[in-house]
Amino acid sequence: MEKLIINAAITGMISTQKDNPHIPCTVNEIIEEVKCCRNAGASIVHIHARDENQRPAYQREIYRELFLGIRAECPDIIISGSASGRICPELEKRCEVLDPGGNVRPDMGSLTLGSLNFPTQASVNKPQVIQGLANRMNELDIVPEWEIFDFGMVDYAKFLIQRNILRKPFYCNILLGSLGTLAATPQNLAQIVQALPEGITWSAAGIGRFQFQTNCLAIAMGGHIRVGLEDNLWYDSNRTKLATNASLIERMVRVTECMERGIATPDEAREIIGLSSRKSFSPKTTRIVGINSKKLVPAYDECSGPLS
Repeated sequence: MEKLIINAAITGMISTQKDNPHIPCTVNEIIEEVKCCRNAGASIVHIHARDENQRPAYQREIYRELFLGIRAECPDIIISGSASGRICPELEKRCEVLDPGGNVRPDMGSLTLGSLNFPTQASVNKPQVIQGLANRMNELDIVPEWEIFDFGMVDYAKFLIQRNILRKPFYCNILLGSLGTLAATPQNLAQIVQALPEGITWSAAGIGRFQFQTNCLAIAMGGHIRVGLEDNLWYDSNRTKLATNASLIERMVRVTECMERGIATPDEAREIIGLSSRKSFSPKTTRIVGINSKKLVPAYDECSGPLS
């Protein structure tokens, strides 16, 4: 089997530090958390921005600061910026993460391939918005990180491939176990993987108490995993111990080693996905510390909540 890609979903849009004090919310907290996840074994970080009140944010200014800081601290990490419509459905706002300015962009951008219900709210993704996001990613040479919650989203991906809206390289997260979407069962994971288009790199995530089991299934099947506090706040299924992102990653590294698979470095993950020929945007520049601050730090060298 090829080495395992660990995609760390470290913050999300719903849970706050009242739910789990280990959730990173400020710019500096998120940057430091990326360092911890990189050291623990992650090669991709799935980034959501928050404002000063820990609420979800879409503004390019916040993402610019985040991406510049991450590039300074972890120049090799693969950055996936969230273009989620769970809180913000408008295409223009959702595109801000893709081109935040300062000559810095994410390597990948999330693309949910349909509308769906979460336990307490809907995530609306209109066809024209999905296609608009995909086209903007094509223009910017950003690889879409497909988010698949049900079989119909696989069919819609194939529809977009036929129309050259989704283009290689293909990468997807299969997210199972959230109330209102596909249940986290071995049968569902096997069937949805079988339905995927050829040549795709796939990763699986379980929501809430289904995270560990779903990750283990994906590792055994030769796929990759998404893990982190965005999807699951607890280390154990009985919810007696709050998790950290690093502890969740480190546990999956141990499982992977027991299955005699290696852990992919960011460079190896780029090769597996097909990102190896793409340049990471991280120029020599200063970065603003704190979204409402005007303090600058020296330039750096060029280099490449729970739902249930």
